[in-house]
Amino acid sequence: MRKIRLGIMGFGEIGRHIYRKCTKDDGFEVVAISDLGKPEILRYLLEAETKGQFKAWLEGENFIVSDAGKARVVAGGAPGDVPWDVFNVDFVIESTGMFRFRSDLEKHLHAGAPRVILSTVPYDNIDRIVVRGVNEDTIEEKDRIISAGSATTNASAITLKLFNENFGVDYAMLTTVHAYTSDQPLRDKAGKSFRRSRSAAENIIPNVTPSPRWIQHILPELKGRIEGTALNVPIPNGSLLDLTTVFKNPGVSVKDVNMVMEKAAKEMPELIEVVEDPIVSSDVIGNTHSIVFDKLATMHSPERMVKTLIWYHTTMAQASRILEVIKEYHDLEEKGDTQ
Repeated sequence: MRKIRLGIMGFGEIGRHIYRKCTKDDGFEVVAISDLGKPEILRYLLEAETKGQFKAWLEGENFIVSDAGKARVVAGGAPGDVPWDVFNVDFVIESTGMFRFRSDLEKHLHAGAPRVILSTVPYDNIDRIVVRGVNEDTIEEKDRIISAGSATTNASAITLKLFNENFGVDYAMLTTVHAYTSDQPLRDKAGKSFRRSRSAAENIIPNVTPSPRWIQHILPELKGRIEGTALNVPIPNGSLLDLTTVFKNPGVSVKDVNMVMEKAAKEMPELIEVVEDPIVSSDVIGNTHSIVFDKLATMHSPERMVKTLIWYHTTMAQASRILEVIKEYHDLEEKGDTQ
């Protein structure tokens, strides 16, 4: 069977996680990498992040070679910079984090990409946002610009779908306690907003999250019932979703909530893990699950309110979901070809 040929634009953390994961999956081949960084430095980061456990090498000046294949490194920082049809790619992964409007993503299609997979949530409407465990059954062959959600959107949507099906959700408030990101300054520096001009290494910084908007798009039955915020904290990896839910059913207990998550973990083991240990953020680094459910942390108010804590390694979990969404579309196309 022919491998799925991938092009990656933006070789940051998610892009590099995807590349390394492809070395362990015979179904994928990375054939082109678009980034403004020097090829020798991009190759170096692939190895350095794993403390030398992962091996890749340069061939000539512009090819990174490893078990994931032979990938041409192309200098390009924006959609439209790379003629993807030259590389005969099946999917382009837009993982710069900078281009999230449909008008920008369409430029990848104009440059020869059959489909574009956005590594986070978009700024406006695209063909489909796919959250594994929630709505992958809705995908269509005509979809061309697709998002695999974000790590927070995946964790929140899966959990709220389970809670709504089992208990009925009246309202929910989420706070994502998020490791700092590469677009934050490490020292105070004038930026696009007052708070995001402060040092990510020294502060807990209140931020906004688009997840509630897109959860309501994915789960329209919860429209008008979800709000949320974000806190960026001075750690490099390991994030936490603090989810407070008001149930319709007044008789829901801590045991009921934990049992629902344990059952879901057995049904979706690639997406959900339930832990009974008193874990902290560094314990989920390298974990590929969308949800690492903290069973010890579930709390119940005297009425209908329940607080739950969910851990995740943002970039690792998201890289895993992106490749799974790509497989969903590839399998749909293969099925169509055989009918």
